[in-house]
Amino acid sequence: MARDDNRGRRDRDEAPEFADRLVAINRVSKTVKGGKRFGFAALVVVGDQKGRVGFGKGKAKEVPEAIRKATEQAKRQMIRVPLKEGRTLHHDIEGRHGAGKVVMRTAPQGTGIIAGGPMRAVFEMLGIQDVVAKSIGSQNPYNMIRATLDGLTKESSPRQVAQRRGKKVADILPSRDEAPAASSQVAEEA
Repeated sequence: MARDDNRGRRDRDEAPEFADRLVAINRVSKTVKGGKRFGFAALVVVGDQKGRVGFGKGKAKEVPEAIRKATEQAKRQMIRVPLKEGRTLHHDIEGRHGAGKVVMRTAPQGTGIIAGGPMRAVFEMLGIQDVVAKSIGSQNPYNMIRATLDGLTKESSPRQVAQRRGKKVADILPSRDEAPAASSQVAEEA
């Protein structure tokens, strides 16, 4: 009996940790001898709004059961994405899946989430506050989410790049003094 109590507490602890967003719900039918049997397919995005996100799909005879299955699958398939200042991407990225292609660009503070439909759900659950994104190609929500997550897995933070190259983060990032000087030199040459 004690094990059941622990499971219940663990589920209650997880609930506030992750936020979920229902992206799409689809009614599907199967033709059988006596007529048609209807079921539902749900697409859910789950995230902790601190850099972790995942998506899942679930099918069942009733909508709530399909959503529950999708949410559980999404929690199992979460990825971690490094965020710049906890609000935007470190660099511009592209993601692809099937005919779906998405372009995601880093944005200055105050821009907000400029993205459509399923991509917006991914960014909100991820905790990104400033991003500009465009979907090119497929409008299928499944492929758009997969393409978005494909791009997000390619993102790397300066710390990861420095570690890969065996350098310090300061060696990779341009110092703030150098950036304006470089642009003024280009202006003088022109």
